[in-house]
Amino acid sequence: MLGPADWVIWMLGTLFEAAVVVCALRRKAIRRYFFLNLYMLFSVFVSLGRFQVLLHSGRSSVEYRYFYFYSDALLTIVLYFALISLYLLVFQELHVERYLRMGAVLLLAGTAWFSYAVVSQSSHRMLTHFAFELSQNLYFVGMVLTYVLWGAILKLRETRALLVQLVLSLGVYFSTFAASYAMSNLRPDLFSHITYLFPIVACLLPLSWAYGFWRVAEDARIVPARLAVVPR
Repeated sequence: MLGPADWVIWMLGTLFEAAVVVCALRRKAIRRYFFLNLYMLFSVFVSLGRFQVLLHSGRSSVEYRYFYFYSDALLTIVLYFALISLYLLVFQELHVERYLRMGAVLLLAGTAWFSYAVVSQSSHRMLTHFAFELSQNLYFVGMVLTYVLWGAILKLRETRALLVQLVLSLGVYFSTFAASYAMSNLRPDLFSHITYLFPIVACLLPLSWAYGFWRVAEDARIVPARLAVVPR
């Protein structure tokens, strides 16, 4: 059963996710950042759904396990397309939207095929294992793509402050959860000692996006190249 700290983190995360959509509505940025807001809206409904399943079936139940992994796979796919939408914003002046969309679909299909290939070699060919493997691989792919996007931002001298903040926040999120999956596979004993770290980091993504939509002006500019300078 969840403890008080788990409930607090869960409630804060859900409130922050809802705040992103509210702030985007206030900013009239729903259409421009459609997949980002779609991800946050889905996250709110998934959190409520997990809460209901948790109350009725318990954390160790098969129902909760199925719901958790299926919903996590769905959320990861939506977040993947949210990342691709940021690619479209960064490269919009180069008119390569068609190629980016095609590449994104092919990469997603390739990741799904690879995940299935890994699961098919196992003696436990359960759909939950596929959902887990797909989420794990998409977090890693998302992490790599975010670093590539950050390199493009520096190369193209992108200065839109809100866009830079969204990409940096997403990079931290993908990196953290890619590391959590790797740690759970390699060192499950160590993973159990820092179990609260990753849910707390998960709360920071919607908090950062909500702050960006609420406080950062659309015409605000920043020089991201300065962020890459390492003082000597």
